[in-house]
Amino acid sequence: MLFDTTDGSLRKIEMTSFANEGVQERRDLQQWLIKEPYALGENLFVIAEEFGDWDGARRRIDILALDEDANLVVIELKRTDDGGHMDLQAIRYAAMVSAMTFEEMVRTHEAFLRSQGNQENARDRIFSFLELGEGETPQLSTVPRIVLVSRDFSREITTTVLWLLARGLDIRCIQIEPYRVDKRPLVELRQVLPLKEA
Repeated sequence: MLFDTTDGSLRKIEMTSFANEGVQERRDLQQWLIKEPYALGENLFVIAEEFGDWDGARRRIDILALDEDANLVVIELKRTDDGGHMDLQAIRYAAMVSAMTFEEMVRTHEAFLRSQGNQENARDRIFSFLELGEGETPQLSTVPRIVLVSRDFSREITTTVLWLLARGLDIRCIQIEPYRVDKRPLVELRQVLPLKEA
């Protein structure tokens, strides 16, 4: 719960819903996280959005990112109250990008930059993020990480995530909750699995 202490007492800030606020998954949530990926609690570099460059499949990863250790990160978003089947989607997507090479990632990021009207050099941006020198080429992990972002998560999803965590897969659940304070919309992002305290 969030509280306002402006008048010297605790005034509960009421939660709203994304539907009430007119917040859309792709137009709003996705764009917010592309612009500010650190809101997910770590330093991430966005490689692409709506990535689906594979044969025989029409599905797309909401956001494909890179962490500081050169691990690909599959980020799936849902604005629903249960997360739908995002865990299964994300596992499928992680498997599909697990064979991506560094050069394929550079080309993917270049296409993303051009779609944004950005003429920067994709390789230079990635090298700068990873703090690599000339002639170095990182080896991407064959086990991408997964970040699930939703208003809430069903028991089916949390049970699956806990089971995968126990087997060594790096997967986390980030809860995003909408609030309204004096006509101002606010969102809170909080990691719920695995518990940061643990």
